[in-house]
Amino acid sequence: MKNKVAILLLLISTISYAQYEPAGDKIKTKWAESVNVNNVLPEYPRPVMERSQWKNLNGLWNYAIQEVGLATPLKYDGKILVPFAAESSLSGVMKEVGAANELWYETNFTVDNTWKGKDIMLHFGAVDWKADVYINDVKVGSHSGGYSPFSFNITSFITGKNQKLVVKVWDPTNDGPQPRGKQVKKPEGIWYTPVTGIWQTVWLEPVNKKYIKAVRPTADIDRNTISIATQTEGTSAGDVIEVTVMQDNKPVASGKAVAGQAVDIVLKNPKLWSPESPYLYDIKVKLLSSGKAVDEVKSYFAMRKISTKRDEQGIVRMQLNNKDYFHFGPLDQGWWPDGLYTAPSDEALKYDIVKTKELGFNMIRKHVKVEPQRWYTHCDRMGILVWQDMPSGDDNPIWQMHKYFDGNELKRTAESEAIYRKEWKEILDNLYPYPCIAVWVPFNEAWGQFKTVEIAEWTKNYDPTRLVNSASGGNHFQTADILDIHHYPDPKMPLYDARRVTVLGEYGGIGLPVEGHLWQTDRNWGYTQFKNTTETTDLYVKYAEELKKLAKAGFSAAVYTQTTDVEGEVNGFMTYDRKVDKMDFQRVNKVNKEVINSISE
Repeated sequence: MKNKVAILLLLISTISYAQYEPAGDKIKTKWAESVNVNNVLPEYPRPVMERSQWKNLNGLWNYAIQEVGLATPLKYDGKILVPFAAESSLSGVMKEVGAANELWYETNFTVDNTWKGKDIMLHFGAVDWKADVYINDVKVGSHSGGYSPFSFNITSFITGKNQKLVVKVWDPTNDGPQPRGKQVKKPEGIWYTPVTGIWQTVWLEPVNKKYIKAVRPTADIDRNTISIATQTEGTSAGDVIEVTVMQDNKPVASGKAVAGQAVDIVLKNPKLWSPESPYLYDIKVKLLSSGKAVDEVKSYFAMRKISTKRDEQGIVRMQLNNKDYFHFGPLDQGWWPDGLYTAPSDEALKYDIVKTKELGFNMIRKHVKVEPQRWYTHCDRMGILVWQDMPSGDDNPIWQMHKYFDGNELKRTAESEAIYRKEWKEILDNLYPYPCIAVWVPFNEAWGQFKTVEIAEWTKNYDPTRLVNSASGGNHFQTADILDIHHYPDPKMPLYDARRVTVLGEYGGIGLPVEGHLWQTDRNWGYTQFKNTTETTDLYVKYAEELKKLAKAGFSAAVYTQTTDVEGEVNGFMTYDRKVDKMDFQRVNKVNKEVINSISE
């Protein structure tokens, strides 16, 4: 019997591979070669709130691209590998969709027999941009927004043994006002290929009628407390949340509160989190009804504090755990030559963070993109601070770089404003539990910038535990926590704010095209370009030596452009396919640590 099962599985696998191969002839990462269509991104997708039972729906689905407004396709065009966007090589499709068309998906799934009596949640990590979801030909819901997870309770629509799932997606790219980051219809220079459709894991999860929807930890290192807020579904009077804190796999503290109230726990001599010592506490969160556990999730938190303080020289410094701390890291776009927005594997997703640590950095600026939740857990566990940008969208107002803004901000339509506010709030809600995040960045370089003071103050009030960098690179207002200057290629301080933190939000961009590892063979772009590793590293070190002086003079953070090459940009520490390190990482590590330590010398 076992042999028959093995043969059947082998046959299914063989058929699947026969229906799929990566599309196009662009460069690829080493991880693309090991993508298994029957086991795509198999890791649990929501590590900050984990249950033991779940089912991954990634894999080969049917797809069709057809004009907007047409009915469900009678015939599909072929197979697409979910969760890779239709324009990507790893999807097996690599076709443009565009605002005039809709992308349709279809697949079938079964619900495990052990889930009987449970409610079934259908989760999407992210779909760009507007998704309509159907179960067995019944529309169960819609979601707009390309960077935040969403889910539907599909229990009432499950019939028989096999279930049909259909998803319709529309994405106007830069024909619409929605957040889109660097996606454009005609990629060139610093603008990249569109990303349409499902680009993060799709999965099922069984829950009871009463269950935990979200876990939101808030640390207070000054009082040695952790406050665990939860959001629940279906609870009634008398239901209780119980939290157990684990330290090195041993319970060290616990607490209870009525569902809807935060559980506040005092920790004895808590271990603090930092990039140098990224200690995390594990927790078990239970929902008790009539004294019986009806739901349980695993999560974690870190004891750390993000703040600012004026130092002895009168400079407002960023602080980590009540100590001055210089943030230094790369601009990280999070793009992949084979998967575009989606890393080909979890190992690949983690790789860029590993290399960032190898370079001696302590921070990453995640640039106009939001990553899958596992990326933030990797940052939590490895010890990297994150500046999280809001993906940009809509039109651009006038841009003023090196003075306080005195022009006219963009006037968005009511619809455009509502789209921005909704998605920004969803992003903050989604990422709040991840302690690595230190700074929120609502706007970058006037891209879609509007009502800056209002948006910055709303962000600060909504999450007072982090700093807010209201406008990275220009159109500066005296609001929130940070004045952020961009200066290419060399670091300079053309503007300084004595009342807030002053940072160099972007500089560098030293280009080195490496033959055989280019997205395109011509039109490659960088702020400066060199021909070998030595020259490139020499200039990087020269800039870092200047940065050390500027850090002592008033900069409290700096962001170098960038982690990897991206499409036509060749200014990464690594090539776009991650196969070549383009600088001497040992020399870079040494000088980077000197920059970080310069403010305490």
